[in-house]
Amino acid sequence: MVTSVGFGLAAVGRPAYITLGRDEDLGEDRSVAAMRARSWAVLDAAWAAGVRYFDAARSYGRAEEFLAGWLHDRGIAPGAATIGSKWGYEYVGDWRLDAERHEVKDLHAEQLRRQLDETLELLGEHLSLYQIHSATVESGVLDDDDVLGSLSTLRAEGVAVGLSTTGPRQAETIDRAVDTGVFDTVQSTWNLLERSAGSALARAHAAGLGVIIKEGVANGRLTPRAAPAALAAAARDLGVSADALALAAVLARPWVTTVLSGAASTAQLRDNLKSAAVPWDDGLERRLAAMTEDPDLYWARRGSLAWS
Repeated sequence: MVTSVGFGLAAVGRPAYITLGRDEDLGEDRSVAAMRARSWAVLDAAWAAGVRYFDAARSYGRAEEFLAGWLHDRGIAPGAATIGSKWGYEYVGDWRLDAERHEVKDLHAEQLRRQLDETLELLGEHLSLYQIHSATVESGVLDDDDVLGSLSTLRAEGVAVGLSTTGPRQAETIDRAVDTGVFDTVQSTWNLLERSAGSALARAHAAGLGVIIKEGVANGRLTPRAAPAALAAAARDLGVSADALALAAVLARPWVTTVLSGAASTAQLRDNLKSAAVPWDDGLERRLAAMTEDPDLYWARRGSLAWS
């Protein structure tokens, strides 16, 4: 059975990321070979469990390379899975944990064309969806006729186009994207701590866009190692992990198409996938409503997370 949970490679495509507990999850060996093996193991487990959406980005280190190698090695034909990637950030971390900068953002059309060529060189006919990485209203990318024209051309060639959003003004970005009429999907942060984009995502869904949710466990803040007391208690009462319950909250939204697991191990993936079977009801909604944070506070806390 195809699941409503997809798999994002942000945590397994590069040695450092802003997920709590990576030292415990990954250990000391962050070599390319070790990370490739880890990514393939999680990809294998995801495929076996019915996951058919896989999400990468140019800035996720070697994520596109790892994904492309896995697709080829496993003999997965173009179209058998939905493969999404993103342009707009460039990975500059040089495969180091202590890099001064891990990625650099550039949302100009020249970057789009260059990174699209790089993505197609790796993923070729497997590429199903190409997304602006972390679009914002203030960046101006949604008013850039060169970018929108290039994306429209790509769309006409058979590749769906989308955007991911970030920051406390996600709702404005989503509404602006819908108004352009260019996009097929939107990928946004929504979780039990950060709910501010919900109404805009519902509007996007009603307008016909697919809605992909990222950071459903808030970069590790809604997992067993860091779950707020209310979430941890509710998870214990239901006999599930905190991350499964957090992702179940996402899947309970009627406007959600797919929620991404950012698992760094097969064990984490298995817990994430259990979310599809967790019952969500009005009682849980009321019980966990108080967890919601002010968006500015949430994004400030996210911005302070260390790369590890």
